[in-house]
Amino acid sequence: MIELWTWNTPNGRKISAALEEMGLPYKVVPVNISKDEQFNPAFLAFSPNNRIPAIIDPDGPGGAPITVFESGAILLYLAEKTGRFMPADLRGRVEVLEWLMWQMGGFGPMPGQVHHFLMQSEGAARDYGLARYGKETRRLYGVLEKRLAGREFVASAGEPSIADFAILGWAWRHERHQVPFDDLPNVAAWYARMMARPATAKGFEVALS
Repeated sequence: MIELWTWNTPNGRKISAALEEMGLPYKVVPVNISKDEQFNPAFLAFSPNNRIPAIIDPDGPGGAPITVFESGAILLYLAEKTGRFMPADLRGRVEVLEWLMWQMGGFGPMPGQVHHFLMQSEGAARDYGLARYGKETRRLYGVLEKRLAGREFVASAGEPSIADFAILGWAWRHERHQVPFDDLPNVAAWYARMMARPATAKGFEVALS
């Protein structure tokens, strides 16, 4: 059984949703980041950047255990392990990788900064941070809106890919980073479509903390 070391965060949710969709048995090992548990030596041993999530799979390649840190790497590993949610053809794989890296490089770090500045005291620094990162977050939502025009999922037709799970983890917090879906009909439809999937919905309901 896979151990998912995580907390109730967007990056944790993208992995729990993927695990549910892939039908892989797993158990959650909470890592309370509000108490700095990500710096515990036991976690550092296999997550050297002290970040959640990370997994331990006792049935890794060749039947030997493997640990994987970084949410994008975890999604790629799980896709390879199960043969699901990643196209077999190179052209399709490139699309998935593009949108997975888009999420990892932008649609995560930028709304994450919005979350950070929202928690700061009123003042010039807070206003600057929200203006800067809020603008970029809204731009990224606009990119996603255009991508989803005429598409059911971000990188493939017929079923989602690991890129959809990755992006969904952060879109799940759209209200927190102050981006309503009112002017994003394609994003809104995609979000509803994803959350209507029973396994995905379960992945967002399972206790991670």
